[in-house]
Amino acid sequence: MGRAFEYRKARKLKRWGSMSRTFTKIGKEITIAVKASGDDPSANSRLRALLQNAKAANMPKDTIERAIKKATSKDYSDYKEIVYEGYGPFGIAVVVETATDNNTRTVANVRSYFNKAGGSLGTSGSLDFLFDRKSVFKVKEKEGIDLEELELELIDFGVDEIDTDEESIILYASYDSYAALQKYLEDNGYEIISAEFERIPTDVKDVTPEQRASIEKMLEKFEDDEDVQNVFHNMKEDDSDEE
Repeated sequence: MGRAFEYRKARKLKRWGSMSRTFTKIGKEITIAVKASGDDPSANSRLRALLQNAKAANMPKDTIERAIKKATSKDYSDYKEIVYEGYGPFGIAVVVETATDNNTRTVANVRSYFNKAGGSLGTSGSLDFLFDRKSVFKVKEKEGIDLEELELELIDFGVDEIDTDEESIILYASYDSYAALQKYLEDNGYEIISAEFERIPTDVKDVTPEQRASIEKMLEKFEDDEDVQNVFHNMKEDDSDEE
């Protein structure tokens, strides 16, 4: 079981605990995808994947339809996807992905969350060396599949790690391999449960229980902000989170 899987297993227990926040996050991504490449899933590979994510999250059909229609509404405020990077307390690196229609509001909020926790907002790209950006696909396991053979076959599609989660296969690939891997999975009859971009830390940092509580308080501020889509960090999870 690899580094990426262990990290993701630990942190997914806390991310998007609120169903309404999950729907808001996926809804924004759907709107952005439709705005960029149209509302026909057969011609918009990113939209196809997001609709699978919505299905996996049990997102209501009318909520999905509203997100699609919003992209063509005359009242639509164009979302900009902006990434903020900085250090939280105790030297923890934090990457915050946002989708916002008001960058002034968003950057002010993000800066305040860092500052109030004793951290600081950094410059764009300053933490790239601390995280690997990955395409992560979760697919239904097919009968008779040999994972070792599958991994060898998918090396050409950027896959560098495969793991299983109950009845599913989780594929980790390079960020740039997203479209090619998605096409392979669709062409070969794999049912895609979800497809996401993750930032996996190249190394994790140990903290004390007291430090963890302080850092998590800051992370919750980010995740409660409606402009924030994803929060990634390099704090090592404790054993209780990995059970």
